[in-house]
Amino acid sequence: MEYRYLGKSGLQVSALSFGAWVTFGDQIGEEVALEMMKAAYDAGVNFFDNAEVYSQGKAETIMGNVIKRTGWKRPDLVVSTKIYWGGEGPNDRGLSRKHIVEGLDASLARLQMDYVDLVFAHRPDFHTPMEETVRAFDHVIAQGKAFYWGTSEWSAQEIMEAYAVARREHLIPPLMEQPQYHMFHRQRVEVEYAPLYEEIGLGTTIWSPLASGLLTGKYNQGMPEGTRASLEGYEWLHKHFVDEEAIRNIQKVGEIMPIAGELGCTMPQLALAWTLKNPNVSTTITGASKVEQVVENMKSINFVDKLTPEVIERIEAILDNKPQPPTDWRE
Repeated sequence: MEYRYLGKSGLQVSALSFGAWVTFGDQIGEEVALEMMKAAYDAGVNFFDNAEVYSQGKAETIMGNVIKRTGWKRPDLVVSTKIYWGGEGPNDRGLSRKHIVEGLDASLARLQMDYVDLVFAHRPDFHTPMEETVRAFDHVIAQGKAFYWGTSEWSAQEIMEAYAVARREHLIPPLMEQPQYHMFHRQRVEVEYAPLYEEIGLGTTIWSPLASGLLTGKYNQGMPEGTRASLEGYEWLHKHFVDEEAIRNIQKVGEIMPIAGELGCTMPQLALAWTLKNPNVSTTITGASKVEQVVENMKSINFVDKLTPEVIERIEAILDNKPQPPTDWRE
C-alpha cells in the first residue's frame, strides 16, 4: 500500500481507503462488514470513512463494533465522519454550532470512540453564517473530538470563504475536501480546485471512483439485480444508469475494457488506478458489498505505474471529456 500526505498536513492516509456509504446497514450487516474491513486492513488500508447520515447512523454503529471486535490500535487508524443530516428535527441538520457539536457527539457515541481523525461538513449550509460553522469546527477540534476538519462537495469559492474566515479569526481552516471523482466526473477536481492545491494545500478524499458501479462494466449488459441502484431509497441513483448520458458512458466503458485486459487488470482496478494517477488525490475511498470485491479493489494499487502517458492518452481518446482550464483571454 502507498501512503499519501493529506494535503499540506503531516497526516498520512492509505492511497486506497474504505467507506461505509450505501453498504453498511443497507446491503450488509456487521459480520460481512467485519470481513470486508479486515480484508482492507490486511491490504494496508488505514483510513475508514463514514457519516452520520449513512443508514441513519447504523453504518457508524457497525463500524464502531467492528473496530472494537478486531482489537486494532486506535493510533493505527484514520477514521472520519461527516456532519449535516442527523435527523428530522429542525436543529438535526445543517452546519449550525449546535448541530456540529451535538452531531459529532452522537457520531462518537455510535463509533464508540473519543475522537475521529477527520470530520467533514457534508454539504454547504446556506442558512448558517460561515463564521459560525468555522468556529464550531475549531471548537470540536480544540476539545479533542477531531484532529482535522474539511468539506464535502463544496465549491472552491465556499472553501476559500471558510479558509479566509479561519485566517481572519485565527481559527483552524479546512484541510481537505471530499468530492466525487471518476472518469466521467472530472471538472471540479481537475479544474475548479486546481488553484487550491498550492494556495492552501488542499487534500482530497475522493468518493464514487467507480461511478457507483458504472465503471465496473457490470452494467454493460443491462441492469443487474442486487445492485445499489435497485435499493429502496436510492431511486435517484437508478436514473444515472438509464439516461442518454449513461448509455454513452456504458459504451465508453466497453471500449476501455480491452485496455484493462492488456494491462492484466480488471475494469474496476483500472478505474481505481486512474484516479490515483492524479497527484492531487490524497486517497480514493472504495466501497464494496462482498469481501471478494475488497480484495480485488485493493490490488488496483499495483497498476498505477502501468498507466503510462501512452495508456492515459488512449483512455482520454475514448473518454473525450478532458476538462479544459478557464480561457486565458490574453492568449
